[in-house]
Amino acid sequence: MKEFMLIFIGTNYAEMGLSPEEMQARMGNWFTWQQQMEKDGVVKNGNALHPESRRVVGADRTITDRTSPELKELVGGYYVVYAKDIEEATKIAEGYPDYDIGGTVEIREVMVFE
Repeated sequence: MKEFMLIFIGTNYAEMGLSPEEMQARMGNWFTWQQQMEKDGVVKNGNALHPESRRVVGADRTITDRTSPELKELVGGYYVVYAKDIEEATKIAEGYPDYDIGGTVEIREVMVFE
């Protein structure tokens, strides 16, 4: 099996004005998806990411601190999953709970150096 990273790009929940009940329901959808992947034995690891970021760019190592309102795309987290090919990884990504609010999953195969 190969490893694929599912990278989640979307909206910061805190900026959506969700009620506590709506937030709890969204997080419940995430937990349900993760539990299903664990049951299927396809998830290696994953984490949510804080919305604040720092970029270090170029030879001068220019530092830019950014918050989610300044970002065009917010990378909110990732999972690393096991799949035989990108089609199977895409099938796993169908469970992503934020498609209904415009979320995106970028799927990238993990490169293995031998």
